[in-house]
Amino acid sequence: MKKKKIARNVVAHFVLSILGIIWVSPLFWIILTSFRAQKGAYTSSFFPKQYTLDNYVKLFTDTNILNFPRMFTNTLVVAVFSCIISTFFVLSVAYCMSRLRFRLRKPMMNIAMILGLFPAFMAMVAVYYILKAIGLSEGAMIRVALVLVYSGSAGIQFYIAKGFFDTVPKSIDEAARIDGATRWQVFTRITIPLSKPIIVYTVLTSFIAPWVDFIFARVICRANANYYTVAIGLWQMLEKEYVDNWYTCFAAGAVCISIPIAVLFIIMQRCYNDSMSGAVKG
Repeated sequence: MKKKKIARNVVAHFVLSILGIIWVSPLFWIILTSFRAQKGAYTSSFFPKQYTLDNYVKLFTDTNILNFPRMFTNTLVVAVFSCIISTFFVLSVAYCMSRLRFRLRKPMMNIAMILGLFPAFMAMVAVYYILKAIGLSEGAMIRVALVLVYSGSAGIQFYIAKGFFDTVPKSIDEAARIDGATRWQVFTRITIPLSKPIIVYTVLTSFIAPWVDFIFARVICRANANYYTVAIGLWQMLEKEYVDNWYTCFAAGAVCISIPIAVLFIIMQRCYNDSMSGAVKG
């Protein structure tokens, strides 16, 4: 039995190692391509023949055609504000659905679940004309429009957070209410400190969604190049008139846009570990 267990472990680790290599290979290739000195989209070898930092330098200095720094700034501003608003909406709606009992509560939850089955881009044309009608489709208001689009319907994605709030004992809330705490104080001073894992998840998903989105950004920004996001910028680098000179810069841009997500994940992961080791529910 011991030999069989060892054999199963060896096979499992071997299969997982192969899958890990397959998963990491594209990421490793993108990083290598970002340092490749040879231009063009096609090469005859996996590893570059020469390495250079010129691709990163060109990405942030050559702003005459594709202004990547401005696109990066636009995306960062939209993602940060969308993340803050979306996190507040999701946690607030989830807490209300988990703790409060009111008329039409279950129908609202059912409607939210049904609406969640449909992809958001189905409404992008209607959303664009609504934004155009209220004057948010031109100029600097495009950033405001993107924030509204990404955060406006965030509250409908409350089911995961609600499931977590359901695990927090209601007796804690009742004890706080007896001591004179309001609903808001219970939510901010008791429930939220005990719910850091779901806050980490909500912050990450709320930040990543606008950071990588292309469809809504393309529809709303249209030809306003001053307000393009990094997703649109990277897509332009692959167009046939730019791909020969900008393909390696595209790889460098792909590496750069992964850095904020990685940094946010590392920071939030630390908060998640601290909350799991220090919080006691019940």
